[in-house]
Amino acid sequence: MLRNLNNSNLKNLLNEYEKKRLNAIYEAEKRKEQVYKENPRLEEIDDILSKEAIRVSKLLIVSKDTTLLEELNKKISELKNEKIKILNSIGKDINYLKPIYECEDCEDTGYIIKNYNTTMCHCLKQKLFNIEYNKSNIYNLEKQNFNNFSSDLYSTEIDEKKYNSKISPRENIEKIKKLCLNFIENFDNEEEKNLLFTGNTGLGKSFLSSCIANEVLKKGKTVLYQTAPVMLDTIIDYRFGKETSSKDIYDNLLNVDLLIIDDLGTECMNSMKFSELFNIINTRLLNSNNKITKTIISTNLSLQNLFSTYDERIVSRIVGNYNICYFFGDDIRFKKR
Repeated sequence: MLRNLNNSNLKNLLNEYEKKRLNAIYEAEKRKEQVYKENPRLEEIDDILSKEAIRVSKLLIVSKDTTLLEELNKKISELKNEKIKILNSIGKDINYLKPIYECEDCEDTGYIIKNYNTTMCHCLKQKLFNIEYNKSNIYNLEKQNFNNFSSDLYSTEIDEKKYNSKISPRENIEKIKKLCLNFIENFDNEEEKNLLFTGNTGLGKSFLSSCIANEVLKKGKTVLYQTAPVMLDTIIDYRFGKETSSKDIYDNLLNVDLLIIDDLGTECMNSMKFSELFNIINTRLLNSNNKITKTIISTNLSLQNLFSTYDERIVSRIVGNYNICYFFGDDIRFKKR
């Protein structure tokens, strides 16, 4: 899926991974050395466990004596329990002596081997996405998260004429936040709807998109952010065989776990772009790639404007398969200062 991405980026990332992995192993060895020094019995146990593991392996090859194998396994179990007790007595657990990898899934190799198949880990995919596509588009995830979300920035005023709603902007944003949290919690549920964020600028649409991206990344998912104009122009470039674009971006738009399409409605549309936008939205809804994918679309257009701007097929897919979150109120960007 990422075969044609910039090879130098992949090479640089793999070098970083190797350094991280070696450092994790080195730090684990330092911890082990110190613990062995203070508790020699632990070193004895690990040495015996290593030898016994070799004995068991050889026994499985040359002997059918299940009694002897059971005795060896019992001895190994007893040694492991003794090891755990010693570690607990000094306030440590069994993982203390193991390397602490940034990604436990691939152990900082960038790849996962399962059933003799090697696949790129989600963590490496995401780093490549960030370099190749997201760049500065995914906002500062350290700051833009639910811990820094504050509904206090939104007014408690109820003004049906002004906001076209019988609830206040604050109550509305709290309802939207709840929808976002449900979206994250049920991300792998195919029944969970996608999200459409609609409303004026400065009301928190991009912030909440980043909050969701932050939490989805913690789940080991991949996130690809694209503005609608850039996404559609890139697809058209690919269709016309321009060297600046490859099939990878198209495949990734279809297959990434979470696709965030921002600024829908700011692109210059034509019939070809209508078709491509429909295909992206529809294919992701059908889960035709044999995995559940989710999409967040953000736009300044109202639903009425969406109907007047886009093909009915596109809007019908959105209305039927997206939770529509209407943002209203006063620009909160000024209140943050």
